[in-house]
Amino acid sequence: MKFAIIGYGKMGHAVESAALRRNHQIVCTIDNPSELEARLPQLRQADVAIEFSTPATAAENIRFCLEAGIAIVCGTTGWYDRFDELAALCREKNGTLFTATNFSIGMNIMFALNERLAELMRGRDDYAVSISETHHIHKLDAPSGTAITLQQQIAESGRRKAEQVPITSYREGEVPGTHTVCYDSAIDTITLTHEAHSREGLAQGALLAAEWVAGKKGIFTMKDILK
Repeated sequence: MKFAIIGYGKMGHAVESAALRRNHQIVCTIDNPSELEARLPQLRQADVAIEFSTPATAAENIRFCLEAGIAIVCGTTGWYDRFDELAALCREKNGTLFTATNFSIGMNIMFALNERLAELMRGRDDYAVSISETHHIHKLDAPSGTAITLQQQIAESGRRKAEQVPITSYREGEVPGTHTVCYDSAIDTITLTHEAHSREGLAQGALLAAEWVAGKKGIFTMKDILK
């Protein structure tokens, strides 16, 4: 398959390496939004564009691709305040938009476990629930999109208010990403933790999403693959 990469930082390079190992072709890499218009002919050669940029640029990158008829898989977080707007544009253009706050298969398994645990803990007010997340010092958004997803799941499945699920964010060295959900009581403590060892899991998951979504129309998430 042919892929374009928008956002050619560490994640973009990791996606490129994973794609080449699977004998895919990278037809275009873009690291600055100002290049999008000039590189449009190359972008249109791609079956899917894979986007890992910054919270400040992701939404406009998505808009550009949808308006140009280019399927896009976005792994950037911190732009979800514009999700409804871009989802409406995707439907209007009969386009393809795949988003995930975390593409790691292991993290998405934790999402499923988190929902189930929240259901089991529903009404157990003797347990205080909290989330902590640690990432490298280069990560621009805090809390992480993954932590916010965990918080939203607990609020919905456990019938708690989101503000009752505090998130603590740490930025340390080159940590790829660690997320912990903790239920603490006077009697015991229950924790769920996912610790990424590298960016490889994210890159492989994004590539899996791009392979899966090619040729499809609509708005998709990792749940559509895993189910």
